[in-house]
Parts: sequence; structure tokens; C-alpha cells
Amino acid sequence: MTRSAPFAQWFAAVPSAGFHIVLQGTCWLLPPRGEPVALGPGDVAFLPRGSAHGLADAPSTPVSEPPPMPTGVHDGRGAEASADRPPTVAMLCGGYLLDGSAPHPLLDDLPEVVHLPTRVGRHSELRAAVELLGVELAGNARPGSDTILLTLLDLLLLYILRAWFEEQRVSGHAATGWAAALHDPAVAAALRAVHEDPGRQWTVEELGARARLSRAAFARRFTHLVGQPPLTYLTWWRMTTAARLLRTSDAPVDTIARQVGYSSQYTFAHAFKRQYGSPPGTYRNHVGRSTTPA
Repeated sequence: MTRSAPFAQWFAAVPSAGFHIVLQGTCWLLPPRGEPVALGPGDVAFLPRGSAHGLADAPSTPVSEPPPMPTGVHDGRGAEASADRPPTVAMLCGGYLLDGSAPHPLLDDLPEVVHLPTRVGRHSELRAAVELLGVELAGNARPGSDTILLTLLDLLLLYILRAWFEEQRVSGHAATGWAAALHDPAVAAALRAVHEDPGRQWTVEELGARARLSRAAFARRFTHLVGQPPLTYLTWWRMTTAARLLRTSDAPVDTIARQVGYSSQYTFAHAFKRQYGSPPGTYRNHVGRSTTPA
């Protein structure tokens, strides 16, 4: 996206996590609450809950909330950059479709706007992902571009989250919620085991062994930091994984059930309906296939 001053563009609230990355120039992000955020070259702004917001060349440029518009269409007060109007800002903008019925608690710990200003020597992985995205989007359609873009967008999200938590640690803010869980070596080891192999028939004892804690000590620590007991979280992660596979693959329901640890399709369907309100087949037909938008 390129814009020439003066401009003020409104982005309505959406059920997705959005991001803006400044490639060239400067602009301001106008949140619905709080002070405007100055964005410069290399800055990343991440909105984990898809909050309504504006982008403008200056905080004083008028922007008012537009009437409801079709999805993907925004009110752009200002002109696209052209030969006669050199760009004030060039940005990479995108979003991630979220499963609103089972949001990850990690996103709840983030502020409405995550601002990651560019700093020399900091967050090199995030900068590399941004540069690679720019290369893929700037070039002509080349073999594998769609797959590469999807992979880079997934990496971008992970690097944004990693950078945010590193910023909190460096600034001296005590980790809370999921940030504390991820920074706790014992709990992080158990989470990594569950995420890598949700289909395994984990027990609290096994997960405690991964964490190098006794069963009781591990259960108390995990529940305190994650907010739910280990096996409750395991079930939640299995259903979250199953929902993603139903949305993004054509694998039969019984195959997905086995992948997430259920030998009985009936037991799997019952557990899935308890979390999502509908059986797996109905859920798949309702949501259809989805991909991460660029």
C-alpha cells in the first residue's frame, strides 16, 4: 500500500489479527483509544484482536469512522501514490484469520496495538522475514510463490510475538500469563511436547518428566501459569489442531481424529462438539477452507 499526503484511511474492526509494516516513509497509527503511534521505516504494528484503527500522514489529518462497507474495502481519504504524487509512505499490510470460537490465550495477553520500532541489531529474524516478504510480493509470480508467502506470513507472526516478549523482558516488565508460561523452562518443555505430538497419549506423569518435576509439582506449576490443568490444555490443543485441519485439509474425519489422539471417531466427535458446538463434519461444511490472507 502506498499513500501520498494528506491521507487518512480507516480500517474497521475485523475478526482477524492485522499488521502494518512501514517499508518507506512515515505515518501515524490512530487507535480507537489512546495516543497516536508514530511509525517509521522498518516499524511493525500488530493488532492481535483486529481492532478498528486509522492510518494517517499526521495525527491532525481528519479521519472519521466510515459507514459499514463490504469486507476488504476501506475508506481511503487521500490518493494513491503516483508519478505526480510521490509516496509519503509505503507499507506492507495483511492479516491472519482467527478462529473466534477458540482464540489462543496468548493473544489475550497482548495489548490492543503491539508496536515494534526498528532498532539496529534487534530482532534480526523479524527484519529478515519482512525483507523476504517484500521480495516475494515485489517480483512477478514465480514457481512456489504462494507457498513461500504463506510460510513467510506464518513465520512473521511467530517473530512478531517473539520480538514483543523479548521487548518486555529487556524493558524489565515481569512476565505474566502466557508470557510467564513460555519463559518457564519446565512448563515450556511440556507445552513443546504437547504441541509437537498432540496425538500421543500423554499422562501428567510423562509431561512432568519432560519438565523434570514431580507429578504434583508439575501439575500445580502448569495450572498456575497456563490457567488450566495439563490434560485440559491437551484436549483444548487437540481440538484446536483438529479444527485447523478441518479448515485447511481434505483429510477424512477419522484420519484427523487419529492424528490428534482419538482411536474412536465417536469420542472425537463428542469432544469436538463440546468445544465448537457442532460435529466435525458440520463444522467443516460451515467454515469451508481457509488460508492465511496476504
